[in-house]
Order: sequence, then structure tokens, then C-alpha cells
Amino acid sequence: MIRVTFRTRQGQLTGFRITGHAGAGTAGEDIVCAAVSSAAYMTANTLTDVLCLPTDITVKDGLMDVTVTGDITAAQALLSGFRLHLTALQEAYPQRVHPINTEV
Repeated sequence: MIRVTFRTRQGQLTGFRITGHAGAGTAGEDIVCAAVSSAAYMTANTLTDVLCLPTDITVKDGLMDVTVTGDITAAQALLSGFRLHLTALQEAYPQRVHPINTEV
């Protein structure tokens, strides 16, 4: 299962941490993994290369951690859209994707 923890501070999203594997198919053919990975990379790249926000990003096998260290207000629409996407994936694949929210 893919777990996505969305971090908030004072009601504003500050980043997310993705762990695990969907297990919905073989490596390279897992559509759930592809949907999560593609959206996560799009979000991270938009934060750094389009919005030009200082952002800490860690990527390893089975892990992606993204934390906005700059102006979190400028990141809200993008991070909210990513959370909405993951919530829709959870509805379609409840045994594969589990988004949660946590206050930091």
C-alpha cells in the first residue's frame, strides 16, 4: 500500500511524504504507482522549477519526501490539488492508496 502523509502547519499544507508500493502490478506496469508517482513528481517539479519555492526533496526506493521551506502560502493551490488527486485515487483503489493528514 502507498501511504501519503500530508503535513500541515496552522492549517496550511507544508509538504508530503509518500512511502510504500501499490502492489497493483509488476514493476513498470503498476498503474496505481504510475498515477501517484507522476503526480508527485509533477508537484515537486512545479514547486521548484515553476513557482521557484525553496523546497527540500528526498527520493529513494519506496520513499518521496517533499517539504516547502519557503513561502507555503504560494504552494497551497498546488499541494491542495495533489491531495485532491490522491483522495480520488484512494476512492478508486482503497486497498492501494492511503492519504492521511497530520499537523506539524
